[in-house]
Amino acid sequence: MSEDITQQALDYHSSAPAGKLSVQSSKSVSTQEELSLTYTPGVGKPCEAIAKNPEDVYKYTGKANNVAIVTDGSAVLGLGDIGPAASLPVMEGKAVLFKKFANIDAFPICIEQQDSIEAYIQAIAPLAPTFGGINLEDIKAPRCFELQEKLDALMPIPVFHDDQFGTAVILTAGIKNALKITNKDFSTVTICMNGAGAAGIATAKMLLTFGVPKENIFLCDSRGLVTENRENVNPYKAQFAQTGDTMLLAEVIKDKDVFIGISVANLVTPEMVKSMNSDAIILAVANPVPEIMPDIALAAGARVVGTGRSDFPNQVNNSLGFPGIFRGTLDTRATTVNDEMKRAASEALASLTHEAPTDKVLEILQNAYPGEEFTFSENYIIPKQFDLRVVPRVARRVAEAAMKSGVAQIQIPDLDEYENEVLQTVIQNWNS
Repeated sequence: MSEDITQQALDYHSSAPAGKLSVQSSKSVSTQEELSLTYTPGVGKPCEAIAKNPEDVYKYTGKANNVAIVTDGSAVLGLGDIGPAASLPVMEGKAVLFKKFANIDAFPICIEQQDSIEAYIQAIAPLAPTFGGINLEDIKAPRCFELQEKLDALMPIPVFHDDQFGTAVILTAGIKNALKITNKDFSTVTICMNGAGAAGIATAKMLLTFGVPKENIFLCDSRGLVTENRENVNPYKAQFAQTGDTMLLAEVIKDKDVFIGISVANLVTPEMVKSMNSDAIILAVANPVPEIMPDIALAAGARVVGTGRSDFPNQVNNSLGFPGIFRGTLDTRATTVNDEMKRAASEALASLTHEAPTDKVLEILQNAYPGEEFTFSENYIIPKQFDLRVVPRVARRVAEAAMKSGVAQIQIPDLDEYENEVLQTVIQNWNS
């Protein structure tokens, strides 16, 4: 980031009022009567109703549309363990995206790092009465795996770790479309995965649900290929351990169809790409510098390339996933975000690149991405962040999967109408 952009960013965040969030009332409070309804004595009536029927909290409060973004600041973006206070700008930014793209009210909750999983649970589980869902964010592995699993089982509201599953949803959508372009199939494709943290493990798990055999996923960390005879391998990595001796990335990547990088910059060389199978697929999403730059990968023979950056085609960005995933989850009052819902979100994203955008959407896309084409191709396997169809389509498919899998507490009778309603809300937010 240049010095000019650094100062611009600091000025943006510090301009009054500092930060990126504020609280606005959803009800008018301009008369004495409205004041009496907002607070005492009128506010006691919904309190009494909720005390008699706890489910009425969804009727008389904003719980149904509230999400807590919870972090300890131990794995923030590419910055690492910077602590909860330093992570607050990121959590505020995510709250802005929740509101802008899905009209969801989200609140950052940055907690001091805890000594144990039990301490985390004691800090987070009591939030259930206030929020309709929990978005865990930027918590380092392997702690994040156990925390998400235990909280989701314990809490009566969905707990979704976006660094794991959000990234996995976008990556698998991109791979699904890249395989179509290269005439390859999930059942036979071989995948080199470099990065065995939260996103890497979750992506590997999602690939299994798409039919990739476990033995075709070659998981690497900073020590090389994860194998059964390696010592000190945590149980989450061990699920994908290969037989035989470990080897370094340059050896693992040979004769593979796909490389997925969720690691660090400049690890992949042109020679590595040349050693892969023909029509190689490269999704190198280390930020801000990918494992290999797109022009270098393409020159070395890759057919399809994606990164985590907005200045290259096929950006893998979590904002394509979490707004729609939470919208569909909240609107069905689902008790969890299960594998069926995650896969539905991924397939929803993949499907949009095959559909011509409407005139309104096309106008916005052309303004945001001048000179780019929005027709399914090597350079368009993942939809754009400013495609207004993304949240409605993902929400619809997630809601449908929640109902079919039995975790929805509210049934949506007409999914076509629901998708259109969400679209109209997105357009209204966009224009405001």
